[in-house]
Amino acid sequence: MSLKARIQDDMKSAMKARETERLAAIRLLMAAIKQKEVDERIELDDAAITTVVDKMLKQRRDSISQYEAAQRQDLADKEKAEMAVLMTYLPQQLSEAEIDTMIEGAILSSGAAGMQDMGKVMALLKPHMAGRADMAAVSARIKAKLAG
Repeated sequence: MSLKARIQDDMKSAMKARETERLAAIRLLMAAIKQKEVDERIELDDAAITTVVDKMLKQRRDSISQYEAAQRQDLADKEKAEMAVLMTYLPQQLSEAEIDTMIEGAILSSGAAGMQDMGKVMALLKPHMAGRADMAAVSARIKAKLAG
């Protein structure tokens, strides 16, 4: 079953179970997928849908930090609930050890010697880690390894 079909099935089951918060998050995801399909005039595959989900999760993380800074815990909790629903559509997340191993392998294979080679390392890692790790955190780890 494709990821899009799974999302649609989950939307139907959320409607039947009257899970309003879960349904709202799934509808937001479906709207984002439809928007991307209309904009680019293509049918999104699982990899492209994963990219959309990843982008939405990043937006939620940013919103949560903004809401918590403004001391609006009610809104931050709503965003966290949406994040929990969206996370179910991502592939299994990489462990810390797997991320470190992949970073070290990419640094060796790219011949990176310093911060100027950061882009080479990220270019090697991004296709393998997209949707499976927070790329901002991965970027910070690469900087630490290249600087140290």
